[in-house]
Amino acid sequence: MSDLELLTKSIPEIGRLLRSGQLSPVELTTLTLQRIEELDIQLNTFITVTHEKALEGARRAERELRSGLDRGPLHGVPVALKDLIDTAGIRTTCGSRILRDHIPEQDAPLGRNLEAAGAVLVGKTNLLEFAYGIVHPDYGQTNNPWDRTRTSGGSSGGSAAAVAAGLCFAAVGTDTGGSIRIPASYCGIAGFKPTYGRVSLEGVFPLSWSLDHAGPLARSSEDARLLLEGMLGKKVPAVEVDLKGLHFGVIQREGPEVEPEVVRVFDAACRALQSAGAEVREVEIAGLELADAALLNVLFPEASLIHQRWIAERPEDYAPFTRTQIELGFTIPATVYLRAQQFRRYLTRQFLQALSTVDLLISPSVAWVAPHEDPAVAGQEGSAEGRRSAPHNLTGLPALSLNAGFGAHGLPVGVQIIGKPNAEALVLGVGTALERLLPEAQKVPPLALA
Repeated sequence: MSDLELLTKSIPEIGRLLRSGQLSPVELTTLTLQRIEELDIQLNTFITVTHEKALEGARRAERELRSGLDRGPLHGVPVALKDLIDTAGIRTTCGSRILRDHIPEQDAPLGRNLEAAGAVLVGKTNLLEFAYGIVHPDYGQTNNPWDRTRTSGGSSGGSAAAVAAGLCFAAVGTDTGGSIRIPASYCGIAGFKPTYGRVSLEGVFPLSWSLDHAGPLARSSEDARLLLEGMLGKKVPAVEVDLKGLHFGVIQREGPEVEPEVVRVFDAACRALQSAGAEVREVEIAGLELADAALLNVLFPEASLIHQRWIAERPEDYAPFTRTQIELGFTIPATVYLRAQQFRRYLTRQFLQALSTVDLLISPSVAWVAPHEDPAVAGQEGSAEGRRSAPHNLTGLPALSLNAGFGAHGLPVGVQIIGKPNAEALVLGVGTALERLLPEAQKVPPLALA
């Protein structure tokens, strides 16, 4: 078996090799670190590679597995964390100049849970500055494994690209308006935003505390479930879904910003569901057209309050447009912020009403394939990019992006599945079932074949 075949296997497949003794955690981690060294110069996915910690964790996993101690599906599996998640003794930069030398004293609970599950941390992944939509020039853009002239998306682009290119088997990202699901769509992998509050954000640097989520990025919905299980430190049941008889409500299929190829791939996924016996029909969500403005009117003031001291003391250390966005947040009146929070409750009721008539909702993940650069949050293009992901940060509903095929220039197109509160297992199970119907979409990018 080639190194490439090993590094693009699923987590359960790797687990079987580790437990049978055909592969050791040390061998697997060494291959992963070599892969990072070879490819990351082209992709820029990692800010910090935790070489020694990774090998130490791999040696521990090898001793434990040989002695009969099995910590579960992630035991001995290389993973990565977005570099705004605290790691004791390892710098956590948030992709910023302000925190470039910041070394936390404690691990975030989600990281502790992953270590307890036996996962091997190979590094901290690149991100947009403070997850706020702009690359800081000190760190640079993460490039897309499908086309290195394009972005991998934001803000969890380092995590998404690393998974897609075989530099780790799964990675943790965060999502405030689509920052897991947009990179997942651009990079052709699965990205899952759980129900709001399901994953602890303690030790995760905030962008907007009432919108932030943490979740997994992986090559498949099943691998995402396993990483989520490790992050939580508790079981997320594997649900074997029979699509026959399930009811899907289509939302946000069209719009002036939607590329025709995205509609083509989305419609093909819907036909695949129908061929499996599911019912697919359009549903209306009242007020959905107001979600763009509401998200910004919540996000901007909350982010500005978080950065209030640094923007006063060290404004020149921010990327110019990050600074502009922070300053903009101070201009939003409290009444506008509160009205947006009231609207969230209204929008959540509308979604729950729709979900009382169907089992799940489905939409394109993003209106287009990966662009050459990330659009700024504050702008029409930024709003359009997050138009299909941001509503689910406002409502807190679980939402999964999975690769459904390829559009313009052979670039991935994501389809998004949205469920009821706390329906993580069902949403991920449906994702697995849909991926089985779309085997041609489960490819690795050309760079990964190098």
